[in-house]
Amino acid sequence: GFCRTLWVKRHFNCACLYPHFTGLACGSHIAILHDGNGNVRLPTRPACGSLAGPQWLLPTLAGKSWGRLACSMAGCVSRKSPFAEGTVAVETPKFPMNIQSDGLQIESSIFGSLPDNRKVELFSLSNSHGMTVKFSNYGLIIAELHVPDRTGKPGNVVLGFDNVERYVKGHPFFGVIAGRYANRIAKGRFKLDGVEYVLATNNGQNHLHGGLAGFDKKLWNILSASAEGGVARVRFSYVSADGEEGYPGDLLVIVTYSLNEKNEFRIDYEATTKNKATVLNLTNHSYFNLAGQGNVLGHELQIESDTFTEVDSELIPTGRIVPVAGTALDFTRPHTIGERADKAGLALPGYDHNFILRHNDDQLHLAATAYESGTGRVMECLTTQPAVQLWTCNNPPPDLVCTGNWVVPKHGGFCLETQHYPDSPNRPGFPTTTLRPGEIFRSSTVYKFSVRK
Repeated sequence: GFCRTLWVKRHFNCACLYPHFTGLACGSHIAILHDGNGNVRLPTRPACGSLAGPQWLLPTLAGKSWGRLACSMAGCVSRKSPFAEGTVAVETPKFPMNIQSDGLQIESSIFGSLPDNRKVELFSLSNSHGMTVKFSNYGLIIAELHVPDRTGKPGNVVLGFDNVERYVKGHPFFGVIAGRYANRIAKGRFKLDGVEYVLATNNGQNHLHGGLAGFDKKLWNILSASAEGGVARVRFSYVSADGEEGYPGDLLVIVTYSLNEKNEFRIDYEATTKNKATVLNLTNHSYFNLAGQGNVLGHELQIESDTFTEVDSELIPTGRIVPVAGTALDFTRPHTIGERADKAGLALPGYDHNFILRHNDDQLHLAATAYESGTGRVMECLTTQPAVQLWTCNNPPPDLVCTGNWVVPKHGGFCLETQHYPDSPNRPGFPTTTLRPGEIFRSSTVYKFSVRK
């Protein structure tokens, strides 16, 4: 797999690194292998000799200084260990990247430049079953996602562009990570611990997807890449400063994109706030079209939900939780997206609704299943989040041309945005989205692809 060499010094600033490491060895030198579980493992026979077997340690993400690796080693390391606490300097991954292991591959290339001349990378994860995911460190945009149809021919099933300059010109959140708060916050304000915070308003009088310059418009740091254990992954970080877009608290966010040999594309989110409580709601905003072009009204969809959050004319929740039974939002059995789109209660035909999922724990559960009969492609969405927003591209910008040189029509894609409920900071009855210092937010979403013959 991909590994990096780190040199340990007790007080060496590592610039806000959240370490996800394995392979710690006693001594002044560390070889790192990324296991994806967010843990530090000391090997069975470290250089200084003192451990009977492997030990797993969770790095202190919410410690006083993100510039230091502070691992709690009590009971795990002998007195001979030279680093009960330590810090590390990290070598930047080498570009262009080309990592191969057991049918998996990670590649990178230049995706273009931002207006300030910063270079943007495009990463590609591929497996031996014809699936490839391409994404950028700008906005963590998923630019392409190729999966086989029933004949085995791969095709792109997400909407996007083939260069970063086109994204910079503006787009309807194609494939981005939305944050600090995905979806809407009413009137762009909320109270937390008695303090009112005023946010940017970019959706009428409301706040949407993090504001004018949310996480979708940030150049994320590249932490690591690896292909091992049947999984290829790339990990990114971003530090959102206190006051950015009006939000309180310095927030550290880690997002990992990974692909395995089961044709599962996985997104893992982690976050902590350093000095103030804040609110957080992270999602990916990919537009899927399993046919690869045209509209998605003929796609069959099933959602594991019996209720939804009622909204007003501005799509702000009223606070009422309403059963889907007897409405156009009842996807408890498969229905085509277009079958009842004109009865969904919006000004334009289509969907833009938050469905409350049946599961009530933080484990991965099936949220929705989509099927396109022409290609046979099936996509299952699994998540740890309590809800999913179905958005069906009801009013795309005119003459919007995507990769493949096709103009996106009305209902040219659909989004399954796994999330907490919209406007939760203003709704005490909704599951909390408050994150406090010392807490670590974690969530995961998986998009799994297969075919029906």
